[in-house]
Amino acid sequence: MWLSSGAARWWGSPLRTRGSPLSLWRRTLLVLMLTATSLRDAGAQTPASSKPVYVWQTGPWGRCMGSECGPGGTQSRAVWCAHSEGWTTLPTNCPPATRPENRQSCFRVCDWHKELYDWQLGAWNQCVPVSLRAGANAAVPPRPAVCQRGEEGIQTREVGCVHTPDAVPAEDAICEYFEPKPRLEQACLIPCPRDCVVSPFSDWTLCSKTCGTGLQNRVRTVLAPPLFGGSACPNLTEFRTCQPGSCDAEESLYSLKVGPWGPCTAPSPSLARLAETEPLEPLEPLGRQARHAQAEPASESETQPESETQPARKNRRERKNRKERKERKERKERKERKERKERQDRTMRQDRQARKQQRRERQRERGKVKDPEARELIKKKRTRNRQNRQGGKFWDLQVGYQIREVMCVHKNGNAAAIHLCHQESLPVTYQACVLTKDCEVSEWGEWSACSRDCYDPNGPKGQRTRLRRLTQFPVGGGAGCPLLEETEDCSPQGDAVQPCIAYNWKVTEWSECRVDVLLSQQDRRRGNQTGLCGGGVQNREVYCVQTSDTPSNLGPIRSKEASRPVDSALCLGVAPNTTQLCQLPCPVECQVSAWSAWGPCTYENCSDQATKKGFKLRRRRIVNEPTGGTGNCPHLSEAIPCDEPSCYDWLVLKLEACVPDNERECGPGTQVPQVQCVNSDGVFVDRQMCRDAILPMPALCEVPCPKDCVLSTWTTWSLCSHTCSGKTTEGRQTRARSILAYNAGEGGLQCPNSSALQEARSCNEHACTVYHWQTGTWGQCIEDTSVPPGNASLIGGGAGVGGSEPSCSVGMQTRKVMCVRVNVGQVPPKKCPESLRPETVRPCLLPCKRDCIVTPYSDWTPCPNACQTGPKQKRKQSRKRIIIQLPANGGQDCPEVLTQDRDCENPSVCPGYRWKTHKWRRCQLVPWSVRQDTPGAQEICGPGLQARAVSCRRVDGGLVDIGACLRNVSPMPALTQSCQLPCQDDCQLTQWSKFSSCAADCVGVRTRKRMLVGKSKKREQCKNSQQYPLSETQYCPCNKYSAQPVGNWSDCVLAESGRLEGQLGMRVQGDIKECGQGYRYQAMACYDQDARLVETARCNSHGYIEEACIIPCPSDCKLSEWSNWSRCSKSCGSGVKVRSKWLREKPYNGGRPCPKLDHVNQAQVYEVVPCLSDCGQYVWVAEPWSVWKVSNVDLKENCGEGVQTRKVRCMLNSIDGPSDTVEDYLCDPEEMPLGARESRLPCPEDCVLSDWGSWSRCPLPCSGNTMRERMAKPIRQPGVGKQCPNTTEKEPCTLNSNCFTYSYNITDWSTCQLSERAVCGSGIKTRMLDCVRSDGKSVDLKFCEELGMEKKWQMNISCVVECPVNCQLSDWSPWSECTHTCGLAGKLWRRRSVIQASQGDGRPCPSQMEQWKPCPVKPCFSWRYSAWSDCRVQGARCGDGERFRNVWCFVTDGTARAEGSMVDEELCGDLELAVDGDKNIVLQETCAVPCPGECYLMDWTAWSPCQLSCVRAEDLGLGAVQVRSRAVLAQEPENLLQCPDQDWEARPCTEGQCYEYKWMTGPWRSSSRQVWCQRSDGLNVTGGCPSTNEPVSDRSCVPACDKARSFCTEAGLCGCEEGYTEVLTSEGLLDQCTLIPVLEIPTAGDSKADVKTIRALSPTLPTASMNGRSGRTWFLQPFGPDGKLKTWVYGVAAGAFVLMVFIVSMTYLACKKPKKSQRRHHHHHHQNNRLKPLTLAYDGDADM
Repeated sequence: MWLSSGAARWWGSPLRTRGSPLSLWRRTLLVLMLTATSLRDAGAQTPASSKPVYVWQTGPWGRCMGSECGPGGTQSRAVWCAHSEGWTTLPTNCPPATRPENRQSCFRVCDWHKELYDWQLGAWNQCVPVSLRAGANAAVPPRPAVCQRGEEGIQTREVGCVHTPDAVPAEDAICEYFEPKPRLEQACLIPCPRDCVVSPFSDWTLCSKTCGTGLQNRVRTVLAPPLFGGSACPNLTEFRTCQPGSCDAEESLYSLKVGPWGPCTAPSPSLARLAETEPLEPLEPLGRQARHAQAEPASESETQPESETQPARKNRRERKNRKERKERKERKERKERKERKERQDRTMRQDRQARKQQRRERQRERGKVKDPEARELIKKKRTRNRQNRQGGKFWDLQVGYQIREVMCVHKNGNAAAIHLCHQESLPVTYQACVLTKDCEVSEWGEWSACSRDCYDPNGPKGQRTRLRRLTQFPVGGGAGCPLLEETEDCSPQGDAVQPCIAYNWKVTEWSECRVDVLLSQQDRRRGNQTGLCGGGVQNREVYCVQTSDTPSNLGPIRSKEASRPVDSALCLGVAPNTTQLCQLPCPVECQVSAWSAWGPCTYENCSDQATKKGFKLRRRRIVNEPTGGTGNCPHLSEAIPCDEPSCYDWLVLKLEACVPDNERECGPGTQVPQVQCVNSDGVFVDRQMCRDAILPMPALCEVPCPKDCVLSTWTTWSLCSHTCSGKTTEGRQTRARSILAYNAGEGGLQCPNSSALQEARSCNEHACTVYHWQTGTWGQCIEDTSVPPGNASLIGGGAGVGGSEPSCSVGMQTRKVMCVRVNVGQVPPKKCPESLRPETVRPCLLPCKRDCIVTPYSDWTPCPNACQTGPKQKRKQSRKRIIIQLPANGGQDCPEVLTQDRDCENPSVCPGYRWKTHKWRRCQLVPWSVRQDTPGAQEICGPGLQARAVSCRRVDGGLVDIGACLRNVSPMPALTQSCQLPCQDDCQLTQWSKFSSCAADCVGVRTRKRMLVGKSKKREQCKNSQQYPLSETQYCPCNKYSAQPVGNWSDCVLAESGRLEGQLGMRVQGDIKECGQGYRYQAMACYDQDARLVETARCNSHGYIEEACIIPCPSDCKLSEWSNWSRCSKSCGSGVKVRSKWLREKPYNGGRPCPKLDHVNQAQVYEVVPCLSDCGQYVWVAEPWSVWKVSNVDLKENCGEGVQTRKVRCMLNSIDGPSDTVEDYLCDPEEMPLGARESRLPCPEDCVLSDWGSWSRCPLPCSGNTMRERMAKPIRQPGVGKQCPNTTEKEPCTLNSNCFTYSYNITDWSTCQLSERAVCGSGIKTRMLDCVRSDGKSVDLKFCEELGMEKKWQMNISCVVECPVNCQLSDWSPWSECTHTCGLAGKLWRRRSVIQASQGDGRPCPSQMEQWKPCPVKPCFSWRYSAWSDCRVQGARCGDGERFRNVWCFVTDGTARAEGSMVDEELCGDLELAVDGDKNIVLQETCAVPCPGECYLMDWTAWSPCQLSCVRAEDLGLGAVQVRSRAVLAQEPENLLQCPDQDWEARPCTEGQCYEYKWMTGPWRSSSRQVWCQRSDGLNVTGGCPSTNEPVSDRSCVPACDKARSFCTEAGLCGCEEGYTEVLTSEGLLDQCTLIPVLEIPTAGDSKADVKTIRALSPTLPTASMNGRSGRTWFLQPFGPDGKLKTWVYGVAAGAFVLMVFIVSMTYLACKKPKKSQRRHHHHHHQNNRLKPLTLAYDGDADM
């Protein structure tokens, strides 16, 4: 049977439940069932305990350690020996052969293995039921009636890829390259109700009796409370009766029981005084015992059941009579003892009075001997003792007494007469105690003054305190003292209160703008990066100053007495930024045009032509004005000396038409030139200027007559072949003409020979000596004393000067100017034109001097506290000053020393306090009036109490108020203690001495002794050395120490001197590479021979292993140099040209990342700039036509059809004309002149025309109705009778053939173009216009410009190239305090923060923002309780007693699983006496020993493991809970009705774990099997598993399966064994099992096919092999276990019916006589079928 239990709440405050009482009939039934159970289980035996099993246990593998990254690392784990029940034991108990390895190799992963990107996972959202997420029209499945797994839901979260250094979101594809994207949603469960879960029952206890009928108990504990409306906890106790055997003697029915001690009572003053003279009557306790003894028979009779039989009443009367006779006898004996005792007491009082008298007389005699000084000293000592006595100022200790009740109880729980309990002596019923007094304090004192003496509404508040005094200590367990000190915030009030000093932030000047080169601009050929410009970063320092210190009339930088820095914590606002982006203006480079052509030979100065010295000049102009003036441009003119200079000359514009002489129609004539006067620059001037120049003469010419040879006009002179003439080079020009028609025999002018068709002349005959002026750079600006300082503003406007300081002045700059001959060097200045000589001196503005400005030194940093408690250490204090302006332009330099240190003064010892305990006073016994009636009361001995005084002292010994110790020191020492006044028969011994010292460790023994005192020396029983040993001996301790490393290696830490600082104290932040060799540390622990942790100094270790390590330096992305520029994408018009870089090396270890890859051309970085190809840069140049080659020659006249050829070349067109021959593909093929032509060579007297002129332009728009034409001129008039052909040729204008339209086309934007040396910042994007012909060909812009088309596009826009900003970090913070004061797990940490996040392709921030290293290992000492002793009841068998425990000093290594070892208490001497933080040390507590037959509650179990509410091992977020319980134990079957209710309580907890529950089943045994619930940790429990899916434990069939070859199936129906089929009755019950006919299919032997088997029954059961059969067998069973036909039987029947119909049909058709007309055809078809026999393919499957 079970005890009942109630359900309970389970959350919030600790919960308790108690069961409701059982009803009377259920309790009666309980007794009857227990009796029956005891008879059934009488022979049950306690199972024997199994032998303990020891196994090796291993901890988790530690962190992989090693000196190098990769597979060379090692990791270790803990290995220990444990009992199968879980507790740890010695390693020698486990077999050494099976000891697991504690070290293994591993792959060590370093920081640089990690990539820069990772998934960022958001928190899971709340679980939402699926029904709520379904759409409005979606079909929602109905909720199940029985909750099995809870209601299904879905919860979502956010997942994104981030750039881990700065948490900037990135594309998911980056992270998916390394690992798949985590899921965005998951299924969740809304939990079902959870039933109460209890543990398995314990083993049955021993029988509560050694004979007769007793009870055995077994109990279980609550493991999990009922949750979410689950069922309540079942009974925790199970009882059964037991009968060890029949009792030989009468069973002891009574037990002596003591009650709890009553309240502490003060003896009345009258009783106390009378007790010293005359013994008083017995006090209340014994009288109370007598009254109880008289009342017990009546109460016993009242408890007898009404249905008592007659023999039972007779036996009861006999027992009552015997009891009364015994009581009368006892009363008589007590009276005699009392009289005898009174006589002894009178004698003792008389003896005491005599001894007192003797003592007073002896004291008077001694007092007479003392001198007055000695008497005065004695008097002072007594006064001092009275002040410290109890009842003094702070406490009032009053010793009283307390009594307890002694009773005799029957085994059924009822009280009985005291004489029924047979015992020699009754237990003590009194003891001394201290009267309880609560703590009392005075009223609060006045508030102290506010700690702040100024007013600041926004600043921190001050504090003030008030105190109260202690007027009464708490004694005897009284209420504790409240707080004696109270503190609150305050602000000073009143008109006289001054406002507080304000503080604000100050900043230094920004440092120079520092520009980092872009990765795409890294070029090894560009070695000097000093000229970088564009965007950069600059820094400054921030410091805090007192606002009132800054002079109001001076700027923050100009003030020589800048503000003194103070502690930064005084400035409350947000500190200004220490870094900012800046822009370094880029210098504009000088750009010049190409050289012009060489000019004519001219005078250097036309106004002074006396020198007769001339120069040919060529010039170029400045296209882009440079920064800093034109002085940085190259020379702009070059000169060549020449002879016969002239300033003006005639320029022939053209020659007039040839006019024959003598007004003839043909023949020789002249051509008059048209001229214009020009100066040396080619500019037209007045004709008078050329009066000294030679006017060009008319040119000779000839107009051919009809029979004359006709020549073409001369071509223009070609360009000069050389720009100058030298020894090996000479400039030449050529021109040519050709024969257009031959002469007519001898009648006309002859044609010249071929040499006369070409002419050559010299050109550029001047020598190849080119001169120009070359200038050096401008020198330093030096002061010019001739210019007053006030005129500085006239020169340059004060640019670059920071103000109007008098140190700024005007200076002069000079530079060197010299004449240089090209390719030779410096020559005398007269070789160069003096008029072009540049200036050598210019005025300049001297920059103002700037001195270094530093702040005054700050105040010294405060020393540590004015006092220190530990050993004295040298501390330092420091002060600093800050540079707020760097020197410039020769100003005063900054001081070298910016910080100063000095030692702090030796601090004084802190004013500590301690408790001072005074001597224990004499032992006070219970008053005589209480103890006079007990045995031995005539002696003044026995247990008592003694008290002592306690005072508060300073550490240096001075007496202070008791409140100082209460506020600052651990709890007050005990004021009272139990004591024992020895009686006459007691043995008195001294305390044990200390152990003697050992000569050496591990050698010899040490002893301690004690002695007998007083009369004990003479008593024989005290000389028993077994009972009272006087010496103890133990071996000298053997201290052996060993050191071993513990924990993981720390981070790799660089040496502290590894930080770099810029000059002059201005810190250069950010671009510091913190890498290279550092050190990592591993803690060393020292253990003694007992594996106890001790100080590391005992192992001669400083606490660390140090090992060199490498922090890999960041390697930036490395790109190749720029490729060469590609050719412009177009040869005519605007295009683009491209250059690119390729990836050479990827970044690692946090280096600067690569720019984004261009996947199209695999270039890492490319630059696109616009380019413009001049459509005329490449031109076709044609040589003169060759001589005619006449194909059909008339020998007389040399005329007719013929061919002319000429060479055509593509040439580069320069400013001087076509120069170099290039590839033909560079010229426009459409523009290529003809290289050959066929035509008719005119005969004599034929009209000769010139070559055709160019076609006229077609009018726009193009249409077929418009025409274009070209013309030719007659050169030779025709003879008589002959005419000239048409001199005009026309053709229609056709679109895109000879007529075109034109339009503008805009190009794409270029990439952002910066200045030449700029790395980032503002730039320009450009685009260009193209003129495009209607057929899509790009042509020269002039075609569109001539049409006057509108240009409506913006050709330039501004753009920005993001500047690379490297990550900038703060300095490492100082190392923190150790995270643990002791143990193995302590760590020191230091941290840093990001000042400036990286931007662009700057170096990213490292991932390591904090570092740690181990603390020195220190043993953890702590006070711990020992286990409680057994409950001891003095002088009685049961009742209220006491149990005790001690406090021991333990040492552990600080880990959670460390049990610790006990050590000497001296090692905990510096610790406050507290256990687990509780200063209230409890070493003694009351307890209860149950009496025989009593039903009682067990002690509380330990709190269960903290358990979460989980589903499928996932926390539902509902918190965790743990529980404890109290079960009921019973000893007598008759007392079960008096049992209390079981109890349990729950409380919330943290760090819980998940448990799952599932049903487990055992094998079937007959028709049943065992079914139980198991927790995921392997513990079998009751509750937790859902009852809805509990497996079946019983499969018995009704009626039983008693037929031959039958058995009971899992469905609860009778079935037949394999090979038999069921035959059922009409009621559906099994009638018999019939053997099935066997169909054998032989498959062993030659069969190559595999035949599948079909088993008709239980395919999970193995098939029994049958002897004498080979192969596989089919068993066909038409009936199932339920007696119904199986489905395949119906299928076979249907198939058989179809087969029968088919056979009948075929038979009919075969027997029917066919028609004759069809017989032949049928016969033929039959033969065809005979030729195709049926072939079956078998695939090895028997199911086919």
